[in-house]
Amino acid sequence: MEIRELLKQTDRLPNVPDVVRQLIQQLNNPAADYGEIAKKVSNDQTLSLKILRLVNSAHFGLSRKVSSIEQAVVMLGMVRLKTLVIASGIAGSVQEVKGIDLKQFWSDAFQVAALSKWLAEQGSQINPDVAFTAGLIHNIGQLLLHLADPIQAQTIQALIEESNCSRDEAEKECFGFTSQEAGQALLNMWKFPKELGEAILQYKHPASADTPSPLAAIVNLATLIHSAAHKGESTEVLKEQFPDDIAVLAGISSDTYDALEEALLLDSGLNSLA
Repeated sequence: MEIRELLKQTDRLPNVPDVVRQLIQQLNNPAADYGEIAKKVSNDQTLSLKILRLVNSAHFGLSRKVSSIEQAVVMLGMVRLKTLVIASGIAGSVQEVKGIDLKQFWSDAFQVAALSKWLAEQGSQINPDVAFTAGLIHNIGQLLLHLADPIQAQTIQALIEESNCSRDEAEKECFGFTSQEAGQALLNMWKFPKELGEAILQYKHPASADTPSPLAAIVNLATLIHSAAHKGESTEVLKEQFPDDIAVLAGISSDTYDALEEALLLDSGLNSLA
């Protein structure tokens, strides 16, 4: 199978609302009309209701009930609401995937997204909202492979366990390409910013790319921290594992090392979107 054949299966692709795609395309545009985007969110009943349910949850602790997207903008600000709209739209893009526990998949994705945003805030090279989005969709290619051919996708896991090969090697054997390549192709088809596609393609080995992406380095570090937190590793162990070359590429200062305990404890607070 070739990636272009995969992307022709439109009935199997994630269904991301147009307003979410537009919002992602405008992430780095300081002149973006977020008022118009908020109106479009209001017109998408499913997305709007999901956002309002979350905004009115105990997590946000607002003093009064919010009944419209316009009120949510006033109460939370467009920056926070923008993150919620992107997270809700992406997480709601698929309802069921054979071979994947979606609740766990999105829980991991939200954690990596929150860590990516936190890391971007420690430096000055990457827009934190862009970092959050890249972290959220870093594994969308794996989701795509399971949607397109769940049997082959599950064969990959068997190959990894039986042959002790890497996921990239198993994916190439089964599909002829990696999930990162599939993810980049999907983002390009959706006309997402080029930097997002490059980050998804490179995030596992950012320093090996011909033109290394700082955003890919951010996501790489976020997945490393997430893995350490999942394993219950200490801050000291994480500091020993933290790759200096990737941190430099990501624009992370040495001061960040002292804050890694905070990163290990970080919780995205968005798991209810899954």
